[in-house]
Amino acid sequence: MPREEKNRIETNAAQSPRAGLNAAFAGLEMGDLPAAPESAPVPTPPLPVWKMGRVVLRRETAQRGGKTVIVIHDFATHLPGSVIETVAKKVRVACGCGGTVKGRTIEIQGDQATKIRAVLTGEGFQVAGVK
Repeated sequence: MPREEKNRIETNAAQSPRAGLNAAFAGLEMGDLPAAPESAPVPTPPLPVWKMGRVVLRRETAQRGGKTVIVIHDFATHLPGSVIETVAKKVRVACGCGGTVKGRTIEIQGDQATKIRAVLTGEGFQVAGVK
């Protein structure tokens, strides 16, 4: 059984020099258009800068089945809970472990005080406690 020839439609037709971008815009007249106004970049409002303050690291194993937990506490009273949640998320991601926020303290699973200290100092905290 012979194969029938299909009528094909050219989808990538050569563009005419007048068309510029696309053949669909070829009929548009670009006559006497005014020049675009020069605009200055729109200033973005500054983000609120929090003075992060001082935090204390504490190593705990009591009532945890022998597992070590690093507790980050003594956050400044002016920091909202959302900032503490954000810091906890960054610490958990950097350490690759679990953790939780209880009140105004952060509990990070495992004995990773050096990694936690590095993340907190990078966020602008002064870190005291466990070395």
